Amino acid sequence: MNKDNTMATRNTPYVHTDYDNLDTITAEVCVIGSGCGGATLAYKLAEAGIDTVVIEKGGYYPSSSFDNRELNQAGKVDAERSLTTSNDGSTFLTYGEVVGGTSVHYWADSYRTPQDRLDLWHEQYGMTGHGMDRLAPVFADIERRLHIAEMPPSYYNRMNELFRDAVHALGWEAAPVKQARYGCAGSGHCMQGCAIGAKQSQLVTSLPAAMALGARIYADLQADEFSYEGNRVAQLSASVIDRRRNRPSGKKIVIKARQFVVAAGGFNTPGFMLAQARLRDSLPALGKHFGMNPTVFAHGMFKEPIILWRKPPACFGVEGFRRARYDANGNYVEGGYLLVPDQIQPGLMSYSVSGFDDGAADWMANLRHVGGATGWIDDHPDELGEIRVDRHGKRELIYPYGPTTQKMLRDLLKKIAIVNFKAGATKVMLADLRRTELSSVDQIDLIDRIEIKPGSLFIAAPHPFGGCRMGQDARTSVTDSSHRVHGLDNLFVADPSVFPTGPSVDPSVTIMAFSYVAAAHVADALGKKLAPLPA
Repeated sequence: MNKDNTMATRNTPYVHTDYDNLDTITAEVCVIGSGCGGATLAYKLAEAGIDTVVIEKGGYYPSSSFDNRELNQAGKVDAERSLTTSNDGSTFLTYGEVVGGTSVHYWADSYRTPQDRLDLWHEQYGMTGHGMDRLAPVFADIERRLHIAEMPPSYYNRMNELFRDAVHALGWEAAPVKQARYGCAGSGHCMQGCAIGAKQSQLVTSLPAAMALGARIYADLQADEFSYEGNRVAQLSASVIDRRRNRPSGKKIVIKARQFVVAAGGFNTPGFMLAQARLRDSLPALGKHFGMNPTVFAHGMFKEPIILWRKPPACFGVEGFRRARYDANGNYVEGGYLLVPDQIQPGLMSYSVSGFDDGAADWMANLRHVGGATGWIDDHPDELGEIRVDRHGKRELIYPYGPTTQKMLRDLLKKIAIVNFKAGATKVMLADLRRTELSSVDQIDLIDRIEIKPGSLFIAAPHPFGGCRMGQDARTSVTDSSHRVHGLDNLFVADPSVFPTGPSVDPSVTIMAFSYVAAAHVADALGKKLAPLPA
């Protein structure tokens, strides 16, 4: 039996062609997943001298292999080319399945968790140890490491400029959005992976830093099943993925570690854990309380060229509607979302334009003049969804789109249409089945007629959370405030699955910050301490 139990420094991940003679991997900590949660946690553990391995189902593609071709990159970076949907087909699930996780295709907009959201999680859900006093220096360290800052106006594309001027004219509360970039060339291929490594994804930040400190990254390795000894996970069985077919090759590898951390992302962590019979049977909240920031958009036709897919997206955003407003009787009034300029590549644009008639062809023929805006709602806590697994262990995602959620989506669509017209659009097209077009803001009420049901409206889900909610009671939550799974001594979760609700902003920085906290608890379980943060 061939074992890999060394901490020899290697600056690239292992891939499926390295596994022919490998049967067992041993380490102090095994991390499942290499996105914002897993990569950050692995870096902090490696920095503390802890022998850490990361396994990732996706492939390893260095920045130098990115070709800026939308369809090629979707096959490398996105899970199922971003064509996976919820069970009823109503929502496209957008997440990465690659070394570096979803951060490889994210837009890089970077928000600190709002104080009001941290207060809510503490006061209503019993979360401790994640207050601003603990996280403020962590946020500062993340911002330093990932070069997070506002983009200079010279980097704004035309849609960013028009959007900024329009929201100022409308009097909406708005501000520049901080970005995780360093040496950006303005190519605009952020969702396809940055070919020059300027976007500060985990592929070019935490993972190389962790490997330089001795961590080992194993790509093309799918976590399958835990084995237990009492209240501890003893080992993990994993399948090697044949990268040419993106399917298990049949070869198995066993990972033995003292501590295990699941950080497979908001869509996959609950599904993986539900596939473990012991966890499914002992944790009634597993898979429940799931949200995903449903996202809608509308396209505007402009007289001037926009070229929506150039330069960084979302450099400027509206935060004035972040918190939903309700009347004295608790009825929804307005808000509950962020609003930003859109960025959409031609391929994605093509399947957001319904129909095959001359009208659809006109939008595609004039693509250089198409602009737009987008936004994602802060899921209503009483209308959350659920992740399940079927009898074959396959993930199922159920999301109800309750009455308040539908009101939020329509209100967001109206704001998107308004800002498009204010920015100078001659007409606005909604991404619904009928390709509803508005010729002026006076037609805004047409949005109330759009059905929000499977197949009627293009909705994406970029920011999953919940499913392994953090709390004090094993009957209503999955982990405690140390990120440790209830009932097991050495199993932790370090990704957005632990959020009790959505963070109300892009979650990437929140995920990374929570992973610092999780790493401290994992290190403590080994009798070790994390390195202190820089002053």
